Amino acid sequence: MLRVQGGGLQPAISRLMYQSGKDTDRALKELASGSRFVDAGVDPASQAISEKLRGQIKGFQAARNNAENASSFVQVAEGALNEQNNILIRMRELAVQSASDTYSSEEREFLNYEYEGLNQELERIAQSTKFGSMKLLTGDKQDLEFQVGVNAGPENKIDVTMDLNTTVDVLGTGGTDVTSNSDARDSLDSLDGALVAINGARAKLGAVQSRLDTAVNHTYTQQEALENARSKMADADIVSSISRVRRGEILLQYQAAALRGGMDMQQAALKLIG
Repeated sequence: MLRVQGGGLQPAISRLMYQSGKDTDRALKELASGSRFVDAGVDPASQAISEKLRGQIKGFQAARNNAENASSFVQVAEGALNEQNNILIRMRELAVQSASDTYSSEEREFLNYEYEGLNQELERIAQSTKFGSMKLLTGDKQDLEFQVGVNAGPENKIDVTMDLNTTVDVLGTGGTDVTSNSDARDSLDSLDGALVAINGARAKLGAVQSRLDTAVNHTYTQQEALENARSKMADADIVSSISRVRRGEILLQYQAAALRGGMDMQQAALKLIG
């Protein structure tokens, strides 16, 4: 008695084709997205850890931006102080020249024109140096907090008190001149005191700048380490994905051929029966 085999063959091959197609589709999605986590069923524990790391990475990016912006803030003030320092050095040079009787009263008057103009520029720089709407060199006290970490604790911020005042009245150059040798000598003492004050302010800003530079480097290091960790966990294995795609395509071809062969065998058997 002839029995027709293969009644369960077609469902089995169809199931295998479905599995092969699903794995191939997943591999193609991994190649397209660059991520292993193309659906919720792929290693959910690793996916949860990966997303937590991604949140930390974004936090470090924001913290680094904060530190770099704070560094720019300090650099604005430092740039202004550098120009004021240059002005004071030139004013001192003029005072030394005017203190000598090799210059006549008329020539001292010419020296004083430049001296007074520089003193006015010294004041203008102090009054006009701003970051946004905040004046930096007029003694307006500002207690600032720069968030340079990713958490809420005090170790994640840098506190800075900005109370620098480099106006001519505070520096002591207001009212000085070099119209006579005695006035010029008196101005030297005021200018020396002003230079000490400017250099003190620059040292204070330099300490803040050094901290901020360190904070920027630290956030770069932390972000890079977290990105490497997340990459190992979340990024698709390109070589493996390509291999799975090729394997899936080949399997689907053979499975389709097997399905056609099974159907042909069944039809031939039915003809014999008939």
